[in-house]
Amino acid sequence: KTARRHGLNTDSSFRFERGVDPNNTLYVLRLAALMVKELAGGEICGPLTDVYPSVIEPSRVDLRFDYLNSLVGKEIPAETVVSILKSLEMNLLEVTDKEVKMEVPTYRVDVTRPCDVVEDVLRIYGYNNVEISDSVRSALSSQTFEDRDNALRNLISEQLCAEGFNEILNNSLTAESYYNELPGYPADHCVKLLNPLSNDLSVMRQTLLFGGLESLSHNINRKMADLRMFEFGNVYFFNPAAESTADRVLAPYSESSRLALWMTGALRPGNWARKEEEATVYDLKAVVANIFARLGINPAEIRLSAGTSGLYAAGLDIATRSGKVLGTLGILSKKIAASMDIKQQVVYCELDWHALVNLSIRKKVSYSPLARTMPVKRDLALLLDKSVSMEQVEATVRESERRLLKDVSLFDVYEGKNLPEGKKSYAIAITLQDDEKTLQDKQIEAVMNKVITNLTKKLGAELR
Repeated sequence: KTARRHGLNTDSSFRFERGVDPNNTLYVLRLAALMVKELAGGEICGPLTDVYPSVIEPSRVDLRFDYLNSLVGKEIPAETVVSILKSLEMNLLEVTDKEVKMEVPTYRVDVTRPCDVVEDVLRIYGYNNVEISDSVRSALSSQTFEDRDNALRNLISEQLCAEGFNEILNNSLTAESYYNELPGYPADHCVKLLNPLSNDLSVMRQTLLFGGLESLSHNINRKMADLRMFEFGNVYFFNPAAESTADRVLAPYSESSRLALWMTGALRPGNWARKEEEATVYDLKAVVANIFARLGINPAEIRLSAGTSGLYAAGLDIATRSGKVLGTLGILSKKIAASMDIKQQVVYCELDWHALVNLSIRKKVSYSPLARTMPVKRDLALLLDKSVSMEQVEATVRESERRLLKDVSLFDVYEGKNLPEGKKSYAIAITLQDDEKTLQDKQIEAVMNKVITNLTKKLGAELR
């Protein structure tokens, strides 16, 4: 710690940080005194004084031969193992057919467990003397959560790459200064390192945001301003309110997997035929919708609401209908972007990857023939309070009709003159379809009347 604090890396610090033998002190003192006497004309004028209140005893290790053979992957004769241990200056206390009990010299500070002894034995025996089997024994029929997780990661990675994104991989260690006064991610919730390499790598990240912003800033400063990036990575949290016990030492700590996406600059470059198109939050929202569709998650299960995260100038919270939080999406705050030397607009999304995987693996894919009937579309122009969101409108429509309703979409929004104060106009398209038979006018009219009635009662909507 002292060497790092002062920036002085010496031969002494190199050796001490790797551990030295505490019981070697008297020998070293005598040698130093003799060298001073011989080389510098000094005089030894008194006896040695050694204050050593807590004597460090040699580590006791019991090594089973079957454990060694299972870890190495080869049966090494017990005689060979014993011979190697003696050559390593291990003090063998007892040797039986099944195990060997030993004391490890105090200068071997890195050997405290049976696996450490196995590593030492294998180092002398020779890694190249352990043959690699030409057969593989495994069960290929069962799939774990990790198997499904990796398969879905590859699936989504391929889709994002096909949409023009580049995958990035950032360090899980980051600067604590990023979380000073950051809304939603307090600095006291960071997992701090006991012995950090530097102040820029002193805590574990709570969000993937800043690693991506560092990558964006690096590229923008090198004239690569049109960027689309994504990253799969883990985030880490410390809960100061949770108390650790002997049985649950890691109770205050938690880890979660995330998928993050960044877009900035031009979505499509301009040319003689069309103008340049800047990447917007709606483009990112469409990318997220494609991810949900590829994972088999029904849009009707997803609820979007006004964002509460302080990361965004304008954002959305993404959750399931049951209230399970899936992530956030929005236009990144200019203050945060400017702190990373980014002057252009950045849109950002961070999703809880494990929550998405859990939703996806519960879905059973089923196939059905194409409908033999034609869908029916009806448009409604609604006058609503400005506080009413499209998410509320869509939820009300879906609650009104579950069997025949196929889709609800917004195709026009108007606010301005000729409308009452505090009002806005939404034009929505409703698609109805019966897969078995053609819908009759009476059925369509009944569904639309029910939709209009519920919109009027629950949201105070008026038909224009």
